[in-house]
Amino acid sequence: MTVRKSNYRSITSLQRDIARCRACLEAGYPLESLPVRAPYFGQRAYMFGQAPGIVEGQERLPWRGRAGQTLRRWLDMDEDEFYRTFYCASVTRCYPGRAPFGRGDRTPTPREQELCSFWRKWELELLRPPLVVTVGGLAARHFLGPLQLTACVGERYEQDGRMVVPLPHPSGASGWLNAPANRLRLERALRLVHAELARL
Repeated sequence: MTVRKSNYRSITSLQRDIARCRACLEAGYPLESLPVRAPYFGQRAYMFGQAPGIVEGQERLPWRGRAGQTLRRWLDMDEDEFYRTFYCASVTRCYPGRAPFGRGDRTPTPREQELCSFWRKWELELLRPPLVVTVGGLAARHFLGPLQLTACVGERYEQDGRMVVPLPHPSGASGWLNAPANRLRLERALRLVHAELARL
């Protein structure tokens, strides 16, 4: 049963309740996993994706599948450095299952996204990360509003005292990087991420 307190004083308490959240299932949405979460051990940067994939749902750790391998390659980080650097979260916390049509995973519905926004609100309140790296268009829109991914990758934004740097999604189902101009945008975005990390 989902437990949500009116106030959280520690990330440990928050993560304990995230781990047993079934709010979407209780609201009638099909889910393919329990919540996926990254242990907290002092990370200063916050990475925010769309939703866990099938491998993440099985292992209950973020960015474990092929997209995670690609993301770490982009960032030139091994697993240890990546998880030491980023507290990883996502718009929704459970694997939503495959898309009913086409390639890739199902995009969580607006209501599922709303149900999970409670956790993000409290993570940002408790962690107060100076850097947020969004991964994919859905994640970027949750922080920056209705911007097109192409317009925001390669830029940085200041929001509520923190820097936000959007990245495209590293999924093989995305064709965004097929355009040479977008590959240049990604290179610029990665330089921004490393510059911001160096300032932390």
